[in-house]
Amino acid sequence: MAGLYLAALLVPSGCMVLLDRRFRLVLWSTPRSSARALVLTLGIGIVFFLLWDLAAIASGHYRTGQSPAMTGIELLPDLPLEELVFVSFLAYTTLVLRGLLARAMPRRRERRRRAA
Repeated sequence: MAGLYLAALLVPSGCMVLLDRRFRLVLWSTPRSSARALVLTLGIGIVFFLLWDLAAIASGHYRTGQSPAMTGIELLPDLPLEELVFVSFLAYTTLVLRGLLARAMPRRRERRRRAA
């Protein structure tokens, strides 16, 4: 059962990558130079959430739970591997949703113009 939580994070992450690639929402939406900027944005989001977690750990608001579904691998005290995967998924999902909205909004505006 160890690693079940990690698998539960990696499977939807893989699905998000496939969705991104299929509809060219984030990493496959632009030329390479812009893709680098998006990867940098993703990295900044991951660092932001990790700093948030580290602040919560330092203040005593967060501790690693004990679960047989977790791998037991800790990157730092009270910072499990699964947390890194989770914050990466969270940051990437945010960018994919932004890509979906950016694609949907011009179409919605165009429909409103035609109706007016």
